[in-house]
Amino acid sequence: MWFNKQSNNAEVSVEQVLASAKTNGISVSIDELIAYQAKSTLINLAPRQQLQGKMSGNYLARSKGRGMEFDEVRHYQTGDDIRTIDWRVTARTGKTHTKLFREEVERPVLIATDLSQNMHFGSQLLFKSVQASHLASLLAWHAKSRGDRIGGIVFNEEQHIELKPRSRQQGVLHYLHALCELQTPVSAEHSDNHFQDNCRRLRQLAKPGALVYLITDGHHVNQSNVYDLMMISRHCELVICLVSDPLEHQLPSSRKKQSVTLSDGNTQQQMMLGDKKSTNHYQELASHFHQERLSLLKNAGGRVLHISSAQLLEDQIKSEVNAWTR
Repeated sequence: MWFNKQSNNAEVSVEQVLASAKTNGISVSIDELIAYQAKSTLINLAPRQQLQGKMSGNYLARSKGRGMEFDEVRHYQTGDDIRTIDWRVTARTGKTHTKLFREEVERPVLIATDLSQNMHFGSQLLFKSVQASHLASLLAWHAKSRGDRIGGIVFNEEQHIELKPRSRQQGVLHYLHALCELQTPVSAEHSDNHFQDNCRRLRQLAKPGALVYLITDGHHVNQSNVYDLMMISRHCELVICLVSDPLEHQLPSSRKKQSVTLSDGNTQQQMMLGDKKSTNHYQELASHFHQERLSLLKNAGGRVLHISSAQLLEDQIKSEVNAWTR
């Protein structure tokens, strides 16, 4: 859906913005997603939680033992490996000392991108599905630059593509192609179970210590799938990116009353612009809807970030740098 009541000058401005981002705002191409590799320094995915993985990698685990990174020297204790004795400190102090190393672990980054039918909507600049794909691309490229393995799920009502974490550029490109493959919205009616099914798949895919991003608009969030997200956040760092459009929060302002027709592709509804009572009622319902879902997502134990489809992603990150540098 596309709702546009802007002036001709505003439309030209939107076209210029879209041209600068190399996107049409409705669908994504592999080239525009690859372009986010040059913007990967905008964010910082340094882990907040102590990692619990067992594979060697780029992050320091809580446990101490033999590894790649020296941690400290302490007095020798019974059972310590004699190969780690620090003979220089031992000779200087006259007491046996041993070296301790902090074990390195690898952290997979999992990105779950919701491309359901409700994500194919935009009233000003981008479809939510396009913004979600841009964000997923940025996260994937940044994870690759840090040496993390990248994987996850891309899904809609009809199908899903599950990608196990892979290292290097191969993992990123596989994910970007999955985003492009599922961009076309489905036309038939489907139940809301697809969101819960994919939350369950994400839970099975996420191993302890992983960084998990869920990119969605929250339209299908309910108590059942929040439980799966809660289970993920117990052992992983969970970040939920809520993508929304301004029209989902409030009606456009209008100096005079005018009736407009809104459609979701299946049904139509008349809406009165410029009427204060209708505007307030719409805003109250929208606020209740978003607060209800925000409360559910916060109960899942994840960190929630808000993304608008009405502004380029890099502009939002620059204006809220604290949220993204963590």
